[in-house]
Amino acid sequence: MGISTPVKARSVGDIDGFITLLRVACETPSVNNTLEKLLSMPDERRQVLVHNWVNDLIVKQAPKDFIEAVACLLDDAVSEKAYEVIYQCRR
Repeated sequence: MGISTPVKARSVGDIDGFITLLRVACETPSVNNTLEKLLSMPDERRQVLVHNWVNDLIVKQAPKDFIEAVACLLDDAVSEKAYEVIYQCRR
């Protein structure tokens, strides 16, 4: 029985594409508005839309970083924090 080293889970802060997505949302009003609408939906509705969006991105062979960034929005806590970030950008 060997000793296993714990694998450090990646946080969304480690996902460059996610950080870029939030940065673009802060700089581009149309992206900000779209994300704000998505992130203000009830969790179940948001998750369905994000899941469908990710599937569409995979089919369209979008950049892996972008697919990974969008997939982060499936997580309720991440979406809540992202909403706070983009809301602050508008101020």
